[in-house]
Amino acid sequence: MQGSKPRIAVIGGTGSLGTGLARRWSQAGYPVIIGSRTWEKAEIALANLRTILNARGQEGASVSALSNVEAAHECDIAVLTVPFAHHSATLKSIAPGLHRKILVDVTVPLMPPKVGTVQLPPEGSAGQAAQILLGDDVRVVSAFQNVAAHHLQEEHSLDCDVLVSGNNKQARSAVIDLIAAIGMRGFHAGPIANAAAAEALTSVIININRVHKCHAGLRISGLQVNS
Repeated sequence: MQGSKPRIAVIGGTGSLGTGLARRWSQAGYPVIIGSRTWEKAEIALANLRTILNARGQEGASVSALSNVEAAHECDIAVLTVPFAHHSATLKSIAPGLHRKILVDVTVPLMPPKVGTVQLPPEGSAGQAAQILLGDDVRVVSAFQNVAAHHLQEEHSLDCDVLVSGNNKQARSAVIDLIAAIGMRGFHAGPIANAAAAEALTSVIININRVHKCHAGLRISGLQVNS
């Protein structure tokens, strides 16, 4: 680790969600690696991120770009942000670099053109599929499915809570710390089997967004928690 903060690799980090998370964590002082299958896309995403950081006076931020495979080897925590169609293939390619690490799986099993309809995979969820594929050596944590990439790309605060599922409580707590670092609240949502609930909610939120022309999120009420 660099200092007290883990190095985060955003695997498939050139899309709107991946670049948004990379932006938020780098602004919070975390060393970030943007991973991609395509070197050119990674370089473009890195250049854009540096422009944003420089404008904020954070020229010294630790940000870099590598292939997905290299990023998995070099990080402390990996965050998977690829479309579901590339989920399994990407996991197989980066598996050797994830030994005894945390993998945060952000994937939602959306299946175009019916992205507003819940369609969970045979394993129960993308998070469960990742845990089965990688084995118990990797601590898979499912999170961020209900956070709009649109909001991550903006400078405003994030009015959204995050459900965090995983079989290892310490790994869930580490991810909740990452969530707090970018101004949101994370909640322990139980084992990785419960990832199905957050993943399914994404299709529900897509329908809400269509009707209300918004970028809705999830908020947990009725609890006394520290902000």
